[in-house]
Amino acid sequence: MFSRKMIIGFVIAGIFSMFLIGQLQSQQGPAGNADRARGQGRGQGGMRFDPAQMQQRMMDRLKENLAVKDEEWKIIEPRLTAVVTLSRDVNSRGMRGFAMGGRGVPGGPGGRGRGQGPGAGETAASSPPPSEIQKSTAALETILEKESTTPDEIKKTLTALRTAREKGKQKLDKAKENLRKVLTVRQEAQLVLMGYLD
Repeated sequence: MFSRKMIIGFVIAGIFSMFLIGQLQSQQGPAGNADRARGQGRGQGGMRFDPAQMQQRMMDRLKENLAVKDEEWKIIEPRLTAVVTLSRDVNSRGMRGFAMGGRGVPGGPGGRGRGQGPGAGETAASSPPPSEIQKSTAALETILEKESTTPDEIKKTLTALRTAREKGKQKLDKAKENLRKVLTVRQEAQLVLMGYLD
């Protein structure tokens, strides 16, 4: 059983806490209310994913890690962007790959997976058109979901995916070679450690 003094102490502590919360809310004003509203919107609609912003943040980190000057970055950035994009495409896996612990982190060397369509909060307008690899991956997953699919249909779609991946690898190899031409040995070594170059 709580003593009378303890109960009074709890009541006083509760009143004091409510007072502090009220003060904080009044100090935040409209800006604080707007922040809370945005936070609630994210909570209800899921994380807002903007691939363009995510890509830009990643490239900014790469620029910093490589210690590249602005003038030098103007030459390196488009070539590095091509390598990053092609690497993500070639190494991406579908939803079945996710279920088995496959790679596929958006923005990294993996990819998002099935068709790499828009994520939560992302609009189709902000997403680039799907590549041949992405289309072939989505097509293969679709037919595998159907029990009536024949072995010939699976084989045909699987061949299309393999062909698309092979073409993607060839493009990636050319992009990597193009990137190496403008890198110092140190920068090349750093990108090898990061997984963007072989």
